[in-house]
Formats: sequence, structure tokens, C-alpha cells
Amino acid sequence: MAPVGEEQRRAWRPKVRGVPRAGWEFFETYTRDLRRRAFKRLFTLETPEAYRFFARGIDQTELAGHPWHIRVWRRCRAFFMAFTARLSPARRALYGIGLVMALAGLLQQFHGIVVVEVPVIPLVFRMRVPALAWADGTLWLFGGFVVMNLLVMLEVADRLTLKRDLEIARDIQRAMLPQEMVTGGGLEAYGFTRPANTVGGDFYDVLQMPDGRLVIALGDVSGKGSPAALLMALTLAILRTLVDEGLGPAELARRLNVQVSRHTPGSRFVTMFLGVFDPVTGALQYVNAGQNPPIVRRVHGALERLAAGGVALGMFELSTYAAGDTSLAPGDVLVLYSDGITEAENKQGVFFDEAGLEGVIHRHWWEDAATLGKAIVSSVEAHATDTRLADDLTVLAIRRPMPIPMV
Repeated sequence: MAPVGEEQRRAWRPKVRGVPRAGWEFFETYTRDLRRRAFKRLFTLETPEAYRFFARGIDQTELAGHPWHIRVWRRCRAFFMAFTARLSPARRALYGIGLVMALAGLLQQFHGIVVVEVPVIPLVFRMRVPALAWADGTLWLFGGFVVMNLLVMLEVADRLTLKRDLEIARDIQRAMLPQEMVTGGGLEAYGFTRPANTVGGDFYDVLQMPDGRLVIALGDVSGKGSPAALLMALTLAILRTLVDEGLGPAELARRLNVQVSRHTPGSRFVTMFLGVFDPVTGALQYVNAGQNPPIVRRVHGALERLAAGGVALGMFELSTYAAGDTSLAPGDVLVLYSDGITEAENKQGVFFDEAGLEGVIHRHWWEDAATLGKAIVSSVEAHATDTRLADDLTVLAIRRPMPIPMV
């Protein structure tokens, strides 16, 4: 059924006196894009699918040996329990209160039992039978209640299906990142990420190049949720492909920027820190493409920030990047983090901020990378308490171990 043009809609608009033009405009706006096929699909496909989604746990063999009315009652009860069990405890309680209120209101509409005449043979014979008497409009109220519950069932089934898919996507996303502390190549590295939603756009990685150098990366895709997660997976895949070419950080960032620019919408970009560490000399070349400057904590206590680089990836295809140079001596610590760390708020609206991060680094710099990384995450969680995180939370703690003295 083809969309109805504006001129046709105006021609079909009923010429009824007393109906304001605004009323017809509201009706036309409310019913815009409504199609017969979509309405048919609602009852022939979406409703049966939603029923099967909630009824798949019902044991059919247990119902087989009972009379039909027992089977209907038990099936309805099992379906109700399966549906409400998918709600959170608070929402389940609220839904139950709503059902009780609706039932109480419906019972108040009951007026008793009356005798009505039912035609058995039209115009010839009528039979007087008892019937339930209800207030006028009760059928409309009951019908509206059924329709609203059908809508709730469809919406809950859609959301739960989407949630299940997102949970699978979250597991895949986690599997793409290093899961344990990485050791070797003269470094210890521990990463952690927690998305603000089920999936997120933050990522980190520690990759070995063909010549033995290590690529250190932490990125943050603009936005949150599924769009950011898809772009995160794309960026990480491109990065891992380019690492095999043995590029320096400036050229690696440039090549990565070109690919991100070509394959993402103009409204999306990726902030990233890229570092190439030489385990022989301790030299670290890096590019900071719009990411929070990582913190280097020297063994003697001084703090440095690594800010050299350029703009975020994906903003301009022809962007170029300048590499910065530093080094990591034995005992030095490098902490990469997303803005979700420093921007985590407590109930009073106070940020964890860089001062909080620096304090944790000073207290735990001498411990291994995993202990340092976990201490940072724990401190942020303790600061935020029950406040919902507004952004993805990601940290990558790197430490160059001090040599064990020979006895």
C-alpha cells in the first residue's frame, strides 16, 4: 500500500462541522505511516512470536493428561509467571498492583444478575436466561485493558530479545580484549573496561610487532551503546591489521585515521593513544590523538603527561600526526585512561578528577600492574558509590618492572 500524499490526505479529510482543524491535523499526524500490512503483521507474526518467547518454558507433557479447562488454566498461569518473571522485582510488583487495581475497578462495575430474553427462533420463540449485569462502558474498559497488556507484552518481548543480543555482543566484545595481565617484552600491562550500557566504545590493547616492539593502545569512540561498540570493533580490527606492517606511531595513526574517516559517519570520531615501546632501550614513541593525556609516574615520584599528537581519528581524512618521545625506566608506571575515570561523579556531583587518579597512582605505583589497575577501578567505584556511570570506564596500567637484585 503506497504512502498517502499530502494532497490526497487533505482531499479525504471529512467536512464535518464543529470539528476543529487542529483535531484533524492531530489525527493525521498520529496515524501517519500506518499501513494495513503493518497492522496485519502485528497480530499474525509479532503477537505469536511474543507468545512463543514467554511460553517456551511451559512443559507441554505435564499438561497433556488433564481436561481442557485445567490445561487452559495452567497454561495461562504458567504464561503469566513466565512473563512477570522477566520483569525486575520492582516492576513486577508494580505490574501486580496494577492488575489488582484493574480487577477491583472491574468488580465495582458489576451490578448483579438479571434475566434477559435470548431469541432462540427469531421472531417466534425467546428464552429467558440469567446474565451478568455490568455498568455501561465496562466492555470498553476491559477491551482497553486487554489491548494495553498486549502492547506491554510485545514491548517487553522486544526489549528482552534485544537485551539478550546485546549481552552476546558484550561477551564477544570482551573476548576481543586482553583478559589477563600481559607480561613479557619488558612490561607488565593490565587493562579493564566497563561500559556505561551493556556494550560500549572503549577499548585497549597490547600488541607485539614483528621486530619485538610493543604497541600500546587505548581508544574511546564518541557516543555510547551499540553504535560505539560497532565502531570500536572496526577500529580495533584495523589497528591489529596495520600493526603487522611495523609502522611507527605517527604513520600508524595517519593510516588508521584514513580508514576510520572512510568507514564511519561524519558525526563519529575516535580518540586514541598509540605508543610503540622498545623493550631493549626503554624508549617510548607515542601519538595522542585527542585522548586524555596518559600519566607517567617516575620511580623518583615525578609525574609527566603524554600529550603530543594531533586531532581525534575520523575527524579529517588528511590529518597528520606528530610523534612524541619519552622513555620508561625500570620502576616507572604508565597509566592510560578514558574520560569515564576522571569524570565519574559522586552523589554531590563531584568528579573523581585527575587529582583522585594521581593519588591512587602514588599509593600503588610500586605494586604490579594488575594491582594498580584494580586499585584505580575500586577507587572510582567507591567515589561514585551508587551513582550510575555516565560514560564507559576504561584503564590500562603499564609498569616496567625493576630488576631483581642478585644475591
